[in-house]
Amino acid sequence: MSPETQKLRALIQKHEGLRLKPYLCSEGRSTIGYGRCLETTGITEKEAEYLLDNDIMRVYGECHKAYGWLGELNQARKAAILSMAFNVGVAGVGKFWRMCAALGVGDYGTAAHEMRSSLWAKQVGRRATELSLMMERGNYVSEKEIDEWIRNNG
Repeated sequence: MSPETQKLRALIQKHEGLRLKPYLCSEGRSTIGYGRCLETTGITEKEAEYLLDNDIMRVYGECHKAYGWLGELNQARKAAILSMAFNVGVAGVGKFWRMCAALGVGDYGTAAHEMRSSLWAKQVGRRATELSLMMERGNYVSEKEIDEWIRNNG
């Protein structure tokens, strides 16, 4: 970064200030960071990927701390729980107490059943089907497998 760019950067940082959560600017537009207008500028795909990677690491750490059984799950089952936590929050996963109890004893069929028979499953539809199949089977599933399960059980 050139000295001129560094000075400009410092000037903008001083004038805009840093806000780590969205706020409404003086024009009433949703803004974040150092004056990034989300409504007009948004974020780039690269920025979104960066945020996603950070969020995955954060959610993994929070889930690992909250749920001792997470470390016992294989990669597909762990991914199902992490995706679920992304959707309902880490604390939200804990509200599936029968699912969590089943996971604590390695009963993946019951855990999958609890996922499928929840209000959450009705709300998110196909996502719940995919994640519950991953939990039950212990592997990632194809779109064809999801469609087949829905056709036979939906």
